[in-house]
Amino acid sequence: MADTATTASAAAASAANASTDAPPFQLGKPRFQQTSFCGRFRHFLDIIDPRTLFVTERRLREAVQLLEDYKRGTLRPGVTNEQLWSAQKIKQAILHPDTNEKIFMPFRMSGYIPFGTPIVGLNVLVQKANKFTPATRLLVQRFVPFPAVASANICNVVLMRYGELEEGIDVLDGDGNLVGSSKIAARHALLETALTRVVLPMPILVLPPIVMSMLEKTALLQARPRLLLPVQSLVCLAAFGLALPLAISLFPQMSEIETSQLEPEIARATSSRTVVYNKGL
Repeated sequence: MADTATTASAAAASAANASTDAPPFQLGKPRFQQTSFCGRFRHFLDIIDPRTLFVTERRLREAVQLLEDYKRGTLRPGVTNEQLWSAQKIKQAILHPDTNEKIFMPFRMSGYIPFGTPIVGLNVLVQKANKFTPATRLLVQRFVPFPAVASANICNVVLMRYGELEEGIDVLDGDGNLVGSSKIAARHALLETALTRVVLPMPILVLPPIVMSMLEKTALLQARPRLLLPVQSLVCLAAFGLALPLAISLFPQMSEIETSQLEPEIARATSSRTVVYNKGL
């Protein structure tokens, strides 16, 4: 009788999981494949989802408990993969991975859009206060901030992570074992991070001027100039929301490199043809 009940519970759980399109749950792993840009983009869209800012204390405790039950193998029957992925998303969005303390809302990845939006709105108001008009001169002026911000971002990466170029970064084999520290991998990591930082401001500083230069010529906005400010705000907000996931999806978080491209001592320390390193953010 007990075996029958156990079999029925397992079948119910299997049916519940099969009824959703969610992939099989893996604790601590991303839900979407990280080998493609699309998978990384969907992963980071999940991370910056502002809905997690409104998760209640009770829902957070339930999510943490569900993951603990999964870890201990005491998961109740009927829990779906979708529920497990949702619980992991909530925990990772709110709690610090090392201390398990709640992260202050403005410093969460999910707070990027809600807490950054006022800055975007202020930028729009400043532009209007300066009485910008749709002209070639204005278009040039609008693009001026991009190279300045991109250059500052590159300098920031190099200055903050210069020590990695001197000491190297850890490289791991396919099983996650430490192979050694590589300066060449550090250069690759900094290059990828620098390119990410160049792309990051591009949607915010490049797309809105292009889009607005076209929209401002439409009959609707020419007939109703008061709509210019709200339309520009919406365009900037959309670009702002897409900027972060687009930029950080360019390269895998754990990048792969062939050992033949690294220092000889690294190549001798492992039989793996490739190793991985954390490129950082």
